[in-house]
Amino acid sequence: MRKVFQAELHQIGEGLIEISSLVNDAIEKSTAAFAAADLQAAQEVIAADARIDFLQNDLDERAIDVLALQGPVASDLRMIVGSLRMSASLERMGDLARHISQLTRLRYPNPVIPAALVETFAEMARQDIVIAQKVSELLDLRDLELVSDILAAKAAINKLHKTVFSTMAAPEWTESPATTVDVTLASRYFERFGDHGVSVARKVSYLVTGEWQPEDFLAG
Repeated sequence: MRKVFQAELHQIGEGLIEISSLVNDAIEKSTAAFAAADLQAAQEVIAADARIDFLQNDLDERAIDVLALQGPVASDLRMIVGSLRMSASLERMGDLARHISQLTRLRYPNPVIPAALVETFAEMARQDIVIAQKVSELLDLRDLELVSDILAAKAAINKLHKTVFSTMAAPEWTESPATTVDVTLASRYFERFGDHGVSVARKVSYLVTGEWQPEDFLAG
């Protein structure tokens, strides 16, 4: 019975890694489509999000079954409950990648972002991709040194996010209300993607150490 239980825990862990890999692919493709106003690539990301949703639901159902049937305690209980919470964060990251692609589709064939902010958003995209990649590695390796890379990327995104709003508040900003709304939404999507990556990192830290770190542990 214990071998079966451990096999089920292993499958849950592998499920998180699989979802994370799909999220990684989604943010890479969605930000590339966003930068290039590539409608086809954006559509592919939007369609692929259903797979992430399906895997999250499947993982959550398996985790709940283990909770109900196996009665886990201590570290095993942390693993299952943590997995339920991490799957929700990963699914939300997939949603945010989809939202970015939906903005691309909405404004096609025009770009979403005006020229003045192109490089700012390109750097935000690079940092989100770093977070997605490091989260996948963290889930696989449980190496807490990777957390510092995630934090550094999130700190960079926070600064860029503030820059976006400073630019829009400047007297030189003459873009249309529609563009202003698009830029506001896009910046929020990029910033929140990083937030959820940090949330996963915080939960992995809890699984490894058994200690729930305060919010400022991952403040960037």
